[in-house]
Amino acid sequence: GGESGTSAPRPDGRWIKTWGAISLSPASGDMGASKGHKDKSAAETEAQERCAQYGATDCKVLTTYKNQCVAYATAQEGRKVRTNTGASRESATQNVLAACSKESIGQCKVLYTDCTEPLFKSY
Repeated sequence: GGESGTSAPRPDGRWIKTWGAISLSPASGDMGASKGHKDKSAAETEAQERCAQYGATDCKVLTTYKNQCVAYATAQEGRKVRTNTGASRESATQNVLAACSKESIGQCKVLYTDCTEPLFKSY
């Protein structure tokens, strides 16, 4: 005999988790960010290029993140910076401010938040 009843619909694609990165120039404070990349190295490369476009020659990748949100903050006193991640912009912001407080680097100001978005790839 054959199969009876209905079969589940076949998926027509899949979600791909994406990468983001933040790069920073310690000398100038210039920052570059990227998101939506399929691999970590591409995210790092774009962040480095965006940081360097302002003329910085000492850009270094500060953080990479996958399938989540990131927050970047700097202490108002001095040039200390922190990044942290979270499931949402709000949680990433709370996490980075908590890190600033815990490390006693002074009052931090969040300068950047963003989230990676998954990409849908059709079959």
